[in-house]
Amino acid sequence: MPRQAIPKLPQAHLRRLARNALKEDQAWQDVTTTALVPPEQKGRGVIIAGEEGVLAGLPMAEAVFKAVDPSLQWQPLAAEGSRLSPGQEVACIEGPLAAILRGERVALNYLTHLSGVATATARLVAAIASLPVGIRDTRKTTPGLRTLERYAVRVGGGQSHRLTLADAVLIKDNHLAALRARGLGIAEALRRAGEQAPAGMRVQIEVTTVDEARQALEAGARELLLDNMPSEDMRRVVETARGRAVLEASGGISLHNVRRVAETGVDYISVGAITHSARALDMSLQVAAS
Repeated sequence: MPRQAIPKLPQAHLRRLARNALKEDQAWQDVTTTALVPPEQKGRGVIIAGEEGVLAGLPMAEAVFKAVDPSLQWQPLAAEGSRLSPGQEVACIEGPLAAILRGERVALNYLTHLSGVATATARLVAAIASLPVGIRDTRKTTPGLRTLERYAVRVGGGQSHRLTLADAVLIKDNHLAALRARGLGIAEALRRAGEQAPAGMRVQIEVTTVDEARQALEAGARELLLDNMPSEDMRRVVETARGRAVLEASGGISLHNVRRVAETGVDYISVGAITHSARALDMSLQVAAS
């Protein structure tokens, strides 16, 4: 599966996120820094990786420091998407020391979290590297940080599913439950979705059994989400759907079983944990005052 290009983050969006996060932290009312660091004192801060991982979030960290004080000079020392080693220098910031200290925690929060997402994604991608399967993210993201977290997934070599509810049709179990209460089923769900969706929009339906998959295929489904389906059942659906529909596996997938799932022959594997449960990558900021 070819790796997708890393998208560019809109600068206006980064500035807005940075300002809101700094306001939440009351960075300009930092009583400790105000008491101990005079405004004229200069300094240099270096962000250092504490463990191995994939670097993601440099544009967001830069936006934070620039929002604190536009005079701060930011220099990346490692490339976005690069592999980090313990002790490696990631970026440096020079200028008023008080400004560096005020932005330190917010910048590191973004950088460590996004690098954690990219690292978790990269591990899954590496586990299935020899197979023609893509790793996708889900909508299980932190409210307000979806754009950044999905960006980090792409940095880690993953791919994005629908960004919002308006981007594609995904008929899930609760939608089907609503229809079944009115005596309707999979075929009717697909018919209605096809009629209502804008021209060219993807229509995907979630199925949990081989029988449901067959029903959906017979009704003309072109994309199936195999939810929490045993590997052997996935293989049976793959044989039935070959050349007829795109197949995506989802539910309970981790580094321990992702290769087994990929070997069933599905086209994509979606993993919510790469955004909702990624562990932050260890990084710190060390300053030198002048």
